[in-house]
Parts: sequence; structure tokens; C-alpha cells
Amino acid sequence: MDSLNPGSSGGFLISSLSIILINIVLSGDNSVVIAMAVHSLPKDKRLKGIFIGTLGAVLLRIAFTWFASHLLETPFLKLVGGALILWISVKLLLEDHGVAAKEKQAVTVWHAVWMILVADFTMSLDNVLAVAGVSHGNMTQLWLSLGLSIPLVIFASTLLSKLMDKYPFILILGAALLGKVGGEMIITDPGLYSWFKLDSVPLKLAFEAVCTAGVLLVSFWLKRRHAGNDNAAAQER
Repeated sequence: MDSLNPGSSGGFLISSLSIILINIVLSGDNSVVIAMAVHSLPKDKRLKGIFIGTLGAVLLRIAFTWFASHLLETPFLKLVGGALILWISVKLLLEDHGVAAKEKQAVTVWHAVWMILVADFTMSLDNVLAVAGVSHGNMTQLWLSLGLSIPLVIFASTLLSKLMDKYPFILILGAALLGKVGGEMIITDPGLYSWFKLDSVPLKLAFEAVCTAGVLLVSFWLKRRHAGNDNAAAQER
């Protein structure tokens, strides 16, 4: 039984492996965000963006554990976070199609890192609770375990970024996934629940579907609008 005690060497090892596994499993969405954020960068700068963004995201998660138990109970926090995810998913899809590049000179590594951190901040609220529960407040264990998971997240993000070059439809799937995540965060917000008692599973699924479709439709509409504006400007010249 002592081997399962968090204070014993066996318990430390088991819980450390659990944290690594949890972080990998729950970081699937985050790997998609990272890959989409760096996809607009030159290929020689993508790994730098992935590494800095992943490292910053892990540091944020460690900081979250200090007050993780209160995060998800804060009314309307998940609502705001979900809205941010929807905005980020649209923005990332537009940047890949070159729309945002026309509005500013270039997409920099730090711009990509900023997008990664904002997305990870909002998407990791659920994740940190699981990690905090396993670590039992042991910050040394948390640092080591999340640190070991960094190479795995970097590998997944790098692989996804390369696949997006070869198969552009993966970007659309990624944006759709983020739309679902944003919708799920909004519909499960404690503040909304206290008002509307949203317990219906079909309603939640329908709302997530609407958010997913909304992200794609808004992205494509904005893309066509920008293209029309560019054509009109070209004709005026």
C-alpha cells in the first residue's frame, strides 16, 4: 500500500507517470492550436514557435494549479474562455488563408506564441484540475512531470503542422474542433447553468454543433469578403 502513497518513491513515480499521461491525452486540442498557430510561419521558424509556445503553456499550467480548484466555479469565466476560443479558431483559419497577412506585414514567431498562450489559457481550465488532483500539491513533481511531457507535445504539434502543409483540409478540421471546444466551454459555464439549468445532453451537443458550423461559416464569409474588397481595390487602380 505504501507504493501508492504520494509521499513514497513508488507513489511519486506512479503519480508522475499519471500526470504525463493526463497531460498528453488532454493536450490534443492544444496541439491542434499550436500547429495551426505556427502554420503561417516560415518553415524554418515553426519549431522555435512550437517550443516557446509549448514551454510558455506548461509554465501557465503550473501557475494555474495554485488556484485551480476555484477556476471552473467562477461564473462566466468559461463563457469568456469559450468565446475567446471561437475567435481564435476563426483568426487562425483566416491567417492560414493569407487574409490577416494583408492587414499587417507578417505573422511573427511572437504573434504565434501569443495565440498559443491565449488559447492554452482558456482551454486548460479543465486539464489543470486533473493534473492538480494527481500531484496533490507537490510542485516539484508537477514541474518534472509537465516538463517531461513538453517533447511529446512538441512532437505532436510539429507532426500536425507538417501534415497541414500536405493536407490543407486538416486546418478546417482543426478549426471545427476548436469550435466544438469553445461551444462546450460556453454551454458548461456555471454562471449560465445557474440561470438556465442546462442539463440536456442533446441541447449541449446541438450548441456545440452550432458553434462548430459558425466558426467555419464566419471564416469562409470573412475570407470571401476580404477577397471581394481586394478585387474591388485592384479594379480601382
